[in-house]
Amino acid sequence: MEIHSSNEQDFKIVYQVVFPQLFRVSNNIVRNPDRAEELCQEAFTRFYDKGITFPSENDAKYWLLRVTKNLSINVVKRKSREIKMIEKFKRQPKKKQKTGEDVMVESAACKEVRDAIEELPEKLRVVITMKTYTDLDYKEIGATLNISESNVKVRVFRARQMLKKILKQE
Repeated sequence: MEIHSSNEQDFKIVYQVVFPQLFRVSNNIVRNPDRAEELCQEAFTRFYDKGITFPSENDAKYWLLRVTKNLSINVVKRKSREIKMIEKFKRQPKKKQKTGEDVMVESAACKEVRDAIEELPEKLRVVITMKTYTDLDYKEIGATLNISESNVKVRVFRARQMLKKILKQE
């Protein structure tokens, strides 16, 4: 007997015969009767929406079993991934909430560094600023400033040394 999934009469016959089997399969996979019932309903919704003609009731049953099994396995996999993500999140060290004092200290430190950079000679200030605040490498900085790559390295080194001295004095 041919079964057309969008035919109401055929659908009712398949539903009455196959639903208990689908439920058992899904419930054994997801281990949650409510979720298993939802998955069976989802499988039947797909069955009806597809409008497929099956040569026999058994073919329709096998199709529904495959769909239900796959839906159930996907739910278990998704839940497993969610659990892993939660565990990973729990293991991460908790970020310390910044207090107003922390923000003030950080802001003061940034201002000190900016002021120290302003005290550098212009040649060194330009190079250290480009190295620190851009994604440019030594070669690109050299090309931008029309100086050699090795000269850029020397200037960055000298700028850092001078910054250390200036910051230690403060």
